[in-house]
Amino acid sequence: MPETLTQDPVARYVRGREFKMLIGGEFVDAEGGAVSETTNPNTGEVLAEVPEASPADVERAVEAARKAQPAWEALGVEGRSACFAKFDELITEHREELAMLDAIDCGNPVRAMRIDIDLCHDYLRGWPKLAYAMTGQVIPASPGNLHYTAHRPFGVVGRITAFNHPAMFAVTRPLPSLITGNTLVMKPAPQTSLSTLRLAELFAEAFPPGVVNIVSGGVAAGEAIVRSQHIKRLAFTGSAPTGLAIQRTAAESGKVKQVSLELGGKNAMVVFPDVDLDAAVEGAIFGMNFNVCQGQSCGSNSRVLVHRSIYDEFVQRSADVLRAYRVGVAYEEATDMGPVVSSAHRDRVVSYIESGKRDGATLVTGGGHPADAPDGGYYVEPVVFADVRPDMAIGQEEIFGPVMSVMAWDDYDAMIELANGVDLGLTASVWTNDLDIAHKTADRLDAGYVWINDSTRHYFGTPFGGTKNSGIGREESAEELLSFLESKVVHTRLRDPKDALKRMTA
Repeated sequence: MPETLTQDPVARYVRGREFKMLIGGEFVDAEGGAVSETTNPNTGEVLAEVPEASPADVERAVEAARKAQPAWEALGVEGRSACFAKFDELITEHREELAMLDAIDCGNPVRAMRIDIDLCHDYLRGWPKLAYAMTGQVIPASPGNLHYTAHRPFGVVGRITAFNHPAMFAVTRPLPSLITGNTLVMKPAPQTSLSTLRLAELFAEAFPPGVVNIVSGGVAAGEAIVRSQHIKRLAFTGSAPTGLAIQRTAAESGKVKQVSLELGGKNAMVVFPDVDLDAAVEGAIFGMNFNVCQGQSCGSNSRVLVHRSIYDEFVQRSADVLRAYRVGVAYEEATDMGPVVSSAHRDRVVSYIESGKRDGATLVTGGGHPADAPDGGYYVEPVVFADVRPDMAIGQEEIFGPVMSVMAWDDYDAMIELANGVDLGLTASVWTNDLDIAHKTADRLDAGYVWINDSTRHYFGTPFGGTKNSGIGREESAEELLSFLESKVVHTRLRDPKDALKRMTA
């Protein structure tokens, strides 16, 4: 059961606390005491100061990770798994605090953030099991000899996380690199550092010094991680433009680096006329993540392609559901949807809403500031647009906010072209009771992950990632585990046993 909500969660979990970086097992400020402010998106008020790491701070973290790596690798999967188990216990113990920190600092409803924290346990327990199953290969490349593969960690991994699931990403995203014997330098998004910096204290309890290093800051700190001469493996979750910038910076660093990118999506949900309409509407709203992260998700089905025969009713029912949403302070239990993450992001979302209206789309519901929400907060009521064309910005570009664009179709091939007609290809979903249509359509959709009669859910062990500008690599699976290991081949020249026996008995 959730803990009873305190009268002032901000006072309990944030006010009067110092948030420090973790470098080499010590909690430190940035070089020269540089700080930046983090803001409460629920009210617009300043919450706290967080360290603003310099490139020198990042290199201190990298050096600490380098020193800790050989001993961490030497522990083996069994020793590293024991640290995972301890961390798992600490996450359970601090569940409410971590969920509240994200509701306060990020704006995601606390009910959803408790689920985020609970999901961490699947990964904390799943990665060690998967690591125990890692095997090499014996390759019959030549007769009479032995050829086999072995795996070694890269050494130090750089990880930059996104703002939309701060605590969950800070817990789960480093795990495959850690269980494989790498050490870590991680940076959270500058808008939402608090839960990650609190998690630094829990990492320090569970892992040896220097294995996990956490720095906070903005572009300068991120670029320093990407450029570091001692980080060969990088992983990033965020927008496609930032992913492209990371690729450029990594290429300019003078070192060859392996980079995995989980980037944005403009994901299509395809609805056929035979569906249960209520289930499809529920699936569309659930898949938009309105009540998890205000639609600020790379996996949200922000383009819903509905067969014309049920289009009008689908639009109306969706709007009716969203009009009943309680949009307000994220750390209040009754809230269905909180604010977006920052004032700049609110302005971005609103600009897309205005562009949709200018381009001729029909704003069916939403887009305003809720009457009973704090004036200073960054609120946008959930939006449904109808009559959206693919040439409109709201039909083509990732908004990363609570805006769902609904498009009508009646020709199958034209619908496939519409679904695939964007530069992003992260996810898609197909809604129909006809399995032939479902699987044939899933095969034709250009996306890395396709749900049939479901959406947005992740299942540990199934590779998650995108095509086109939605990224490189796959997460949450054996593919990701192996991506944090370098493969080597060992060749042994084997002598003829008869000749060896003669030498032994001579």
